[in-house]
Amino acid sequence: MAATRLAAQAAPAPAVPARLSPAAFAALSARLSEPGGYFDTDNLISNEDSYLHAVTALARRGVRGGAYLGVGPDQNFSYIAAVRPHIAFIVDVRRANLLEQLLFKALFARARNRIDYLCLLFGAAAPADTTGWGARDITRLLAYVRAHPADSASARAARRVALAAARSSGIALSREDLATIARFHQTFIAQGLDLRMTTFGRPERLDYPTYGDLLQQTDLAGRHASYLAHEADFRFVQSLEQRNLVVPVVGDLGGSTAVRAIGRYLRAHHEVVSAFYASNVEQYLFRAGTFDAWAGNLAALPHDGRSVIIRSLFPYGRPHPDARPGYLTVQLLQTFTTLLADVRAGGYRGYWDLVTRHVLAPR
Repeated sequence: MAATRLAAQAAPAPAVPARLSPAAFAALSARLSEPGGYFDTDNLISNEDSYLHAVTALARRGVRGGAYLGVGPDQNFSYIAAVRPHIAFIVDVRRANLLEQLLFKALFARARNRIDYLCLLFGAAAPADTTGWGARDITRLLAYVRAHPADSASARAARRVALAAARSSGIALSREDLATIARFHQTFIAQGLDLRMTTFGRPERLDYPTYGDLLQQTDLAGRHASYLAHEADFRFVQSLEQRNLVVPVVGDLGGSTAVRAIGRYLRAHHEVVSAFYASNVEQYLFRAGTFDAWAGNLAALPHDGRSVIIRSLFPYGRPHPDARPGYLTVQLLQTFTTLLADVRAGGYRGYWDLVTRHVLAPR
């Protein structure tokens, strides 16, 4: 009996599964989530035109594998394609973001390749033969989409496919949830590549990038680096999605449940966080007085010397040493260990102090 107990104690912790069943996927999402909150936009796409600059820094620092965490919509997929994690968690205070992630998941489930994915997203007719499209660059794909806008038959078929796949995700969806997914999809169909991020009750910001702009952005080497720029990157993200390893979670980064629950899951599976994309959420955490709680949540995540936080800064006319001409935003990286050391040494005077002290510019 004693020998049996010792053998059980010596057994290694299980690794992250190679695949989760729909039931396990849904249960994990529910177990990690906390009650949703409010944000003043649907946030269907990013407004961070410099987001791919971080890809260069991730590659140069060797940030690879492990677990990826991030907030917001599909800019996460480009970071996931760069990092190649074993599992990813998309954490956002809005349940609506979870529903948008299920829309993307549904499209990944049905798409044959990148051009098919884009046509499903925008309700357009796909080429009769998509086989040769895998080698074409993103500009050719977007040119096709622009030349073939949504038509009623293709849009109806795309909506039907997306909702059917969303229902089979394993996550219980109410009639209201399904209506929200359909509304999000219809927004992509109606606005196509000209879609911009909009904020409730405020005029449209014409300096925000369109979706087409975002997909054609480059890293600092001038390489197209979105998840839709190269078939291999798309296929990697699609594989994670099809194996239910991109887990949407409802949670506040400064809250008491979601981030810590993810940390416990990762520790139980001997996995370390490689990258955490926080966008500019820390700006709101400072305003809410919960930045210290966020730092505590980060400390509770399994990490090492290469684990990084990816930030997007909106300087709004305030000069930042790492701003690049022609860009609205600035991408910044910071290691977990540096941030936590700063917090132990007395913390930050505010958000600007955070984004100008001990950060790693994406050079």
